[in-house]
Amino acid sequence: MPADAEPSFEVVTIKPSDTSAPHGRSIRINGRQVRADNMSVRDLIVYAYGLHVRQIAHGAPSFIERNFDVDGVPDVTGHPNRAQSRLMFQRLLASRFKLKFHYESRSIPAYAIRIAKGGTRLATTTRKPGEANEFSYVCPPVLTVRNYSMAEFAKGMQDGFLDKPVVDQTGLKERYDFDLKWTADESQTYCPAKGGESSNDPNAPPGIYTAIQEQLGLRLVSTKAPVQVMVIDQIETPSEN
Repeated sequence: MPADAEPSFEVVTIKPSDTSAPHGRSIRINGRQVRADNMSVRDLIVYAYGLHVRQIAHGAPSFIERNFDVDGVPDVTGHPNRAQSRLMFQRLLASRFKLKFHYESRSIPAYAIRIAKGGTRLATTTRKPGEANEFSYVCPPVLTVRNYSMAEFAKGMQDGFLDKPVVDQTGLKERYDFDLKWTADESQTYCPAKGGESSNDPNAPPGIYTAIQEQLGLRLVSTKAPVQVMVIDQIETPSEN
């Protein structure tokens, strides 16, 4: 799909998930097919708008906890990328779920990325302006970051790993290349540890707080910080297929 395309769903079906046969949650893009399986309305909103689940304000209608299956194709030829699939779900939520909302800045529990004592250990990117960036990882957590700003790094950590929103408080403006390895714990959303299975491995990387400080010269601090939250003004049962 052209990088500048702004697709919507051309054809889509929405139906309540079958709760009699429990199955995992997922959003998948297979060729032109875009599917969401067993996703709550809250999950769909989080995905569509790139939010942390805690960025949906308290007091939202209980309906957003209902699970649905979505299956459709875009109205533009080709394979949508992640940003384009998010846009498709934004438009679906507006047209079929009648979602209306506004944003507010609220002080909520979050992680702040700050510069550690002694300064950073970051190397500015070797990629030229206009070259692609990279934020990729495998399990156990081994993260590769190329051509990323600190604000983008904070967003990537929020989306992929941590149980609270993440804000950049470093003041750094450059773009960086680095790798990060750590041992996950039960609180982390990607590859969480199971019952401390890695705790007895003397060669295991440190936990994420220590890894970020030792490897990057940054600190991950649990705090309260102003964060943009979504306040839902209206949402309805989806219209008929």
